[in-house]
Amino acid sequence: MKTRILMVCLGNICRSPLAEGILKSKVDPQQIFVDSAGTSNYHVDDCPDPRSVSIARENNLDITSQRGRQFSAEDFENFDRIYVMDMSNYHDVISLAANEEHKDKVSLILNEIFPGENVEVPDPYHGGDHGFKKVYQMLNEACEVIAEKHK
Repeated sequence: MKTRILMVCLGNICRSPLAEGILKSKVDPQQIFVDSAGTSNYHVDDCPDPRSVSIARENNLDITSQRGRQFSAEDFENFDRIYVMDMSNYHDVISLAANEEHKDKVSLILNEIFPGENVEVPDPYHGGDHGFKKVYQMLNEACEVIAEKHK
């Protein structure tokens, strides 16, 4: 059975689409399904932010087919692991959990490289292009660890 992993940020147009695209590039799609969502409904059906698309393209990834969607309580049933980008996302997702099993599926993605430190992926939306490069590097490193766990 496929492992199902969900990446979550606020709007599902900057960080989580990058995380989805990066992890998809590192895993066998026959073994792992990767998706992304946002805790808000600001960008439902929107394409990823052009700056995310650009930094992905610079790294030979195409995320242009992704569309924003909002996280829902059903995602706890549909995914094995839910990686959030920051503590605000964490609290928003946990607030929809029906039980401890659901809560146990959720963690900050950078805990994969900084275990237990709850380091956040900064939201690059209001910054310049440099923020997107930094976010890409952080997510790439975390996704490498996640991919290694699933080999």
